[in-house]
Amino acid sequence: MKIAVIGTGYVGLVTGTCLAETGNTVICVDIDEAKVLKMQNGVIPIYEPGLDVLFLRNIVQKRLTFTTDLASAVKDAQIIFMALPTPPGGDGAADLSYILGAAKDISKLVTEYKVIVNKSTVPVGTADKVQAVFTENTDIEIDVVSNPEFLREGVAVEDFMKPDRVVIGTRSERAQKLMAELYGPYVRQGNPILFMDEKSSELTKYAANSFLATKITFMNEIANLCEIVGADVDSVRKGIGSDERIGRRFLFPGIGYGGSCFPKDVQALAKSAEEHNYDFQILTAVMQINEKQKVVIVDKVAKYYKGDLTGKHFALWGLAFKPETDDIREAPALYIIDELVKQGATVTVFDPEGMPNVKRLIGDKVKYAEDQYEALTGADALLIATEWSVFRNPDFDKMEEKLVNKVIFDGRNLYNLQKMIDLGYYYNSIGRKLVE
Repeated sequence: MKIAVIGTGYVGLVTGTCLAETGNTVICVDIDEAKVLKMQNGVIPIYEPGLDVLFLRNIVQKRLTFTTDLASAVKDAQIIFMALPTPPGGDGAADLSYILGAAKDISKLVTEYKVIVNKSTVPVGTADKVQAVFTENTDIEIDVVSNPEFLREGVAVEDFMKPDRVVIGTRSERAQKLMAELYGPYVRQGNPILFMDEKSSELTKYAANSFLATKITFMNEIANLCEIVGADVDSVRKGIGSDERIGRRFLFPGIGYGGSCFPKDVQALAKSAEEHNYDFQILTAVMQINEKQKVVIVDKVAKYYKGDLTGKHFALWGLAFKPETDDIREAPALYIIDELVKQGATVTVFDPEGMPNVKRLIGDKVKYAEDQYEALTGADALLIATEWSVFRNPDFDKMEEKLVNKVIFDGRNLYNLQKMIDLGYYYNSIGRKLVE
C-alpha cells in the first residue's frame, strides 16, 4: 500500500518505519526542514532501541522517504495517518489545533477516496470533528478512522510489529477492509484486530492509559503506607500480583509516572468527563497523588538533613522518565532537581540518553557528568530517579571512594536491602525497610 504519515514525532516515526518494514511505500511529512533533511540523510532524531535498524534499511530500500511537501505525500496515498501533537491546553483539555489544521490542509488536496487515520491520542468526538472539516472543504468521499497507538517507549518497535491488539474505530466497511489488509501482517500470531465505532476507539486509548496510571498510583500509596506501618512493599506486591485478576505488571512502586502519555492522557480524560458534566473523581485523586509522589524522595532527603539542604551537593542517577528512552517529558527527575535547587542544594546528573534533552531544557542549572561514577565525586548522597540497567549492579567500592557519605536515596528500589546492610550504607527506598 501507499501510505502517508503526517508528523514525524515519536509516534509518527515509529508508525511510518514499521509500516515500511512490511513492504508498504511510506512517505513521512514534517514542517521542520532541518529535521527532514537529517532523516533524508539517514539520521534518526529520537532514541528508541531497534528503530535505527529498520529506519536505515527501509530508507536504503526506498520504501521510507521524508518530505516537507504535503501535496506530494497526499497525492498517491491510499491511507493518510495523522500523528500530530495534542498537547494539554491551559485547562487540561487536549489541543486539537494541529490535528484540525492538518485535516483542513489535506482536505484541499484530495482528489480521490482516502482513509484518514487519527493516530494521535485524541478526545472522544475528534473523528467527528475531522470529518466535519473534510465535509466543509471537499466533496471527495473520505473516511475518518480512529486507530490509537499503544506503543511503550523503549519497546515501541516490538509493540508495533507484534501488537497485543489493534484497535480500529470506523463504521465504514470500505475503510475497515483497507485497515484490516494493512494490519494483517502484524497479527499473524492471532492477536486481535478490534473493530468498533470511532468514539469507543478514542475512549479506549484514554481508558487504557488512565487505568495503568491509576494502578501505578495505587501501588505508590500502598508503598507510602508500608513505610508508616512497617510492612514491606515488595512482599505486598508479590502477594497481590500473583492474583491473575490483578497481574504482576505496573505494581512496582516508585516516584510517580511521567512521560508523554500518562500525565497528558489522564488530565485530558478528566477534562473530557468534566465537559460532559461528569466528575471523574478517581482521576483527580490520581493526578494529585502523582504530583506529590514525584518529589517524595526530596522529602526523605530533607528529613535526613533535618530540613536544611543549603550547601549540600547531590548526585542524581537517571533523568529520562523511564529507562531505554531519552524522553524527559514530565520526568520525576526534573521535579526533584527543581526542589533540591530551590532548597539550596547543587546537583550533578548522569543519564545514558537523557542528558542532551535536559541540557537544552534547563541549561547549567545542574552539572553533567561523563559517567555515573563521575557524578558521585564530592556528593553528600546519591539519588536514583530512573531504573536504567547500568545502575542495577554498580561498583559499590568505587561508589564509596567517590561519595562523601555512604548515603543513597533510591526512588526505584534497585538494591537488595540485606546487601545494603552488609555494605554499611544508609539506604532509603520506597515502601521498604530503612537501612541505617
